[in-house]
Amino acid sequence: MPDELVDVVGVIKKLVEDQAQMPLAELRRAVDADPEANSHVTTIVHWYGLLTDAQEAVERAEDALLEVFDSPPGELGDRAMELAHRVNAAVTVRDGRAAVLSLLVDPDSAYRHVWRGASPSARRAPALQTTAVPPPVVRAAPVRGGVR
Repeated sequence: MPDELVDVVGVIKKLVEDQAQMPLAELRRAVDADPEANSHVTTIVHWYGLLTDAQEAVERAEDALLEVFDSPPGELGDRAMELAHRVNAAVTVRDGRAAVLSLLVDPDSAYRHVWRGASPSARRAPALQTTAVPPPVVRAAPVRGGVR
C-alpha cells in the first residue's frame, strides 16, 4: 500500500489545467462568461464541479465515521456499518466522476468515441449481438423394469 494517499481531485485538476493550458479558476470564469463558446470545455468544467461535490461528500462521510470510531471502545454497531457503507458509496461516486473527467480530458483516450456518441445506426443496434438459445437436446432413455 502506498505511503501517501492519492489526491484524486488534485490529479484531475492538473489534467484539466494541462489540457486547457490555464488555471482552473480562470477556465471556470471563461465558461461562466460564455458557456456556449466551447461545449467540450463547458462539459469538463461541469464534471469537475460534480467531482468536487463528490469529494466533499466523501470527506463528510469519513468525518462522520471517524466520530463513531473516536467514541468509547465497545462493539461497533449498525451506525458504524451504515457510515462505512456511506463512505464506500461516496468514494464510488467520486471515482466514477473522476473516470468520466479523465476520459473527457485525455485526447488519446480509447474511449473518447463513446463519450461523443456513436453513429445513429450503432445507437439503434443492440449492444451485444444475441441469438435465441436453442432448445436443449433431449434423448429418449431406456426404461428399466417397464410396466407389464
